[in-house]
Amino acid sequence: MPFTLSGFCEYREEIRKSRFITFAAPIGSPAEAQAFIELHSDLNATHNCWAWKLGDQYRSTDDGEPGGTAGRPILAAIDAQDCDQVAVLVIRWYGGIQLGTGGLARAYGGGANKCLQAAMKIELISRVPLRCACSFSELALVKLRVAELGGLVVQEDFTANGVELQLAVGEGQINRLQSQLADLSRGRILLQR
Repeated sequence: MPFTLSGFCEYREEIRKSRFITFAAPIGSPAEAQAFIELHSDLNATHNCWAWKLGDQYRSTDDGEPGGTAGRPILAAIDAQDCDQVAVLVIRWYGGIQLGTGGLARAYGGGANKCLQAAMKIELISRVPLRCACSFSELALVKLRVAELGGLVVQEDFTANGVELQLAVGEGQINRLQSQLADLSRGRILLQR
């Protein structure tokens, strides 16, 4: 089951006189990933290497480090921690001692891995879009039942007869929600895909 981060996190370490700072954050789009990277990059640092993953989309860069020694190890750390919708930036200030390609890959991938391990994570739930209609008096209870099952109320449209709701609910919770809503409304509220 994939996870995303609940918020921003960071990890700092020094390896053979080079300073590394790793920042990670949840993202919702490629534009958000780029904005995060631009906001936290340090132009005075030797390298600002990063990777992000958003579903099937992913990008990474070595920012002047030897090819494959920074961006790919950061991306591998994202995958190893079973994360998605995440951007990771590792900033390096060169300390005068060469780390070699293996050392660089371990430093960048290790920093990203430790940062993501320490981060608070949220399980990503795949939700199914649903519709239903209820009366005004039932609205609060319907919203409560949806929230209790980890679902979302995506949209509310008020009509003369009540409220039409657009919901997003996990596949495994649909039958339980339908049963609860039927009990609540004496069978009037029906979920539709």
